[in-house]
Amino acid sequence: MYSYKFRVGYSQSDDKRFMSFPAIIDVFQDCSCFHSDDLGVGFDYLIPKSLVWVLNYWEVEIVKRPAYGQNLTVGTYPYDFKGFFGYRNFCLTDDTGDYLVKANSLWLLMDWNKMTPAKVTEEMKNAYELSPKLDMSYSPRKIVLPDTTPTAPEAVTIGRHHLDSNGHVNNGQYIKIAMGCIPTRKDYTRLRAEYREQAHIGDVIHPLLYESDDLTVVALNDEEGKSYAVIELKN
Repeated sequence: MYSYKFRVGYSQSDDKRFMSFPAIIDVFQDCSCFHSDDLGVGFDYLIPKSLVWVLNYWEVEIVKRPAYGQNLTVGTYPYDFKGFFGYRNFCLTDDTGDYLVKANSLWLLMDWNKMTPAKVTEEMKNAYELSPKLDMSYSPRKIVLPDTTPTAPEAVTIGRHHLDSNGHVNNGQYIKIAMGCIPTRKDYTRLRAEYREQAHIGDVIHPLLYESDDLTVVALNDEEGKSYAVIELKN
C-alpha cells in the first residue's frame, strides 16, 4: 500500500469538527495522484500521451469519524485493471492502525484528444503492485433514484474554482455542490457517487434533492434533465 501521514486541519473539518466527506475525497484523490507520480506513471507520463484517468464511481464508508487535529495515515492501492478501467481502494487509519474510513473507486482511462476510452497498457499495469480488495461493502455502481418527489434546490453555475487541470469539474466538487443542497446535515456514514457526464465552465447544474429518514440522494442535472452525477448519502 502507498501511504503517508497527515493531520486533520480545521479547513478539512465540518461544523462539528469532524473531517468532512469532501475533505476525505480530496485527501484520497491527492494520495492516488502522488502514488502514480512516484511510480513514474502520473501527470508527466500521461499528459504527453494525451491520457487522463477519469473517475466513474466512489463508495466511501466511515467506520469512525476522523476528528480535527487527529494524526492519520492515508493509503491507497489498485486491486485490478480490466480493459479501460482501473479499480482502486483507499483508507484512513489512526495511530494504532485501526480503520477509520474505507473506500472503493472505479477509474476510466481516456484519450483526451479523441475523447474515447483508452486501454490500460502493460507498462502502466507493471508500474503498480496489485493487492487484495479491501474488506468493505461493494455496492452496484449504478445509483437508482428514489421513487419519491424531489425538491429543486437553487441551480449552480460552474465557475473556474470548480475545475481541475483537465478543464472539467473535479469529482470532489460534485460532492461539495451536492452537500450544499442539503438543508439539514445528518451524521452520514456512507457515500456513493456515480459520475455520468463531464461539466465545464459556464454549464448550469440543476440539482434534485431526494430525502428520507436514512437516505439522501442528490441528482446533479443539466437544463434538460440529463445527469452529470448522482450522489447518495446514508446515515
